[in-house]
Amino acid sequence: MSKRATKPWIKSEQKHGVRAARTSFLFGAAGIVCGIVQAGAAARLLAVLLHVQRGGLSVWGSALMFILAVLARAGLQLRNERGNFELGAAARRRLRGQVLSALLALGPAGLRGRHSAELAATAVDRVEAMEGFHARWVPATGMAIIGPVLIGTVALLTDWRSGLILGIAGLFVPFAMAVSGIGAGIAAKKQFVAMTRLQVRFLDRIRGISTIVLAGRTEDEARALGRAATDLRERTMRVLRVAFLSSTGLDLAAAVALVLIVIRFTPVLHGAHELAPTALFLILLVPEFFAPLRAFAAVYGDRMAVEAVADEFQALPAAPAPVPPADIRSVAAHGVTLAFEHVTFGWDETRPVLENLSFKVGRGEMLLLTGASGTGKSTIIDLILGFLAPQDGRITINGAEMDILVPAARVRMIGWIGQKPVIFAGTIEENIRFANPAASEEELKAAIRNAHLEELIASLPQGIKTPLGEGGFGVSGGQAQRIAIARAFLKDAPLLLLDEPTSHLDPAVERDILESLKHLAAGRTVVLATHSTQAMDFAKTIGARRIDLDALRYASWRGVNA
Repeated sequence: MSKRATKPWIKSEQKHGVRAARTSFLFGAAGIVCGIVQAGAAARLLAVLLHVQRGGLSVWGSALMFILAVLARAGLQLRNERGNFELGAAARRRLRGQVLSALLALGPAGLRGRHSAELAATAVDRVEAMEGFHARWVPATGMAIIGPVLIGTVALLTDWRSGLILGIAGLFVPFAMAVSGIGAGIAAKKQFVAMTRLQVRFLDRIRGISTIVLAGRTEDEARALGRAATDLRERTMRVLRVAFLSSTGLDLAAAVALVLIVIRFTPVLHGAHELAPTALFLILLVPEFFAPLRAFAAVYGDRMAVEAVADEFQALPAAPAPVPPADIRSVAAHGVTLAFEHVTFGWDETRPVLENLSFKVGRGEMLLLTGASGTGKSTIIDLILGFLAPQDGRITINGAEMDILVPAARVRMIGWIGQKPVIFAGTIEENIRFANPAASEEELKAAIRNAHLEELIASLPQGIKTPLGEGGFGVSGGQAQRIAIARAFLKDAPLLLLDEPTSHLDPAVERDILESLKHLAAGRTVVLATHSTQAMDFAKTIGARRIDLDALRYASWRGVNA
């Protein structure tokens, strides 16, 4: 994505950050004032110590003023550091919430083709990269203007020539940073690309480590990962090298300003001691003048990091429009009637996957969806789950359109078992309770019994507390499916969606799973999508109605109204 395309998003984030950082600007300005007072008091004390000005009671006043200014400035800086940290933390929470909301809005269907490591990098690394923008760069940007303006004004009022020198030197700094910033932005973007590639490659190899070992490719993959890590290291060092250029330009400007101000007050060296306090004051103002600019230069890399990650945030879909509160509805969860009314959906404009599809399934009924892969079985399931929205027609539950139902109520009404159940790293009990954490022990035992998991749990030394690895490591495919069935029993949802629940299982295990599903389907509204012969026979034995999606597609090709 081009820089022009991401510019509006970056500007929006900057405006949000500036509004949030107003208090930080106020405390920062107060700290600058304390610094000016501190420099003035220090100049008087130095003039006395160098014997170019007489001492007296004013010395003690200057010393007291210096101490008070130091203490006040330290307190303000501490308060500002804490406030800036909170700004960064708040921005991270907001952005991470936006990313997760966008991913949830897309759903599994919208995330097809996106690698999980890439999505994780967006939700974690790229959000973390935005912390520096809000916690450091936005406050530093404001202070890079406020600080030099305040100090430059004081310098102009004290000695206009010195004030002019500081102003010209200060204008050189942004120019030098802009020149180096172009290279830093390009280098930072390449660094994030290299980091994402390394994450994706590493996660893929971890998932397929058994295949790599069996194929004898461990050394090759280790070398490939090493090359990817080296590429990331080199790109990171390029970012640092380019970033140092802006610091060099700032140091040069500060040195030139200091030398010119010293030259301006050469009469002091020839006996004009009355100018000594003014000369010392302006010399001490030089580091104060450049301190906000130095802080700005130090965090300029955070601004360049935003250029590198903005395209990922810009590419996220907008959150769905909220439904007006008056239109949000819920339906009775006891007895569900599901209906498709002239539903059309397609992944592209060439030919829809589903066209003018209508059916109705009542309580205690089962609808069997059959057809070859690609005919729309899983698409129908995704439409019911709300992961996809129909392009035409409507889907209703008990007469209420799905898009105006309370999302939490819709989730409670639907149970789902897919081809490959998701097993989290945790115990068997934690995986079953995932569907209903508040379930009682009796309800948990009933779900285990109905899913025919008792024999498996009894054979394990730790029983239901047996830990499982991520992705179901430690159990077979059939056992993982039983855990998913136990979840469905525990959730006790009135609408049950079964998407190829017995695919990739051997015939004996498939028969056992179908027997468990028979008990689960009793009294519920069930939609079963399958191409398994056993599953079709199972559905027929309990009186399921069948929709052959192959026949519907063939009829649409023939121009017959299906």
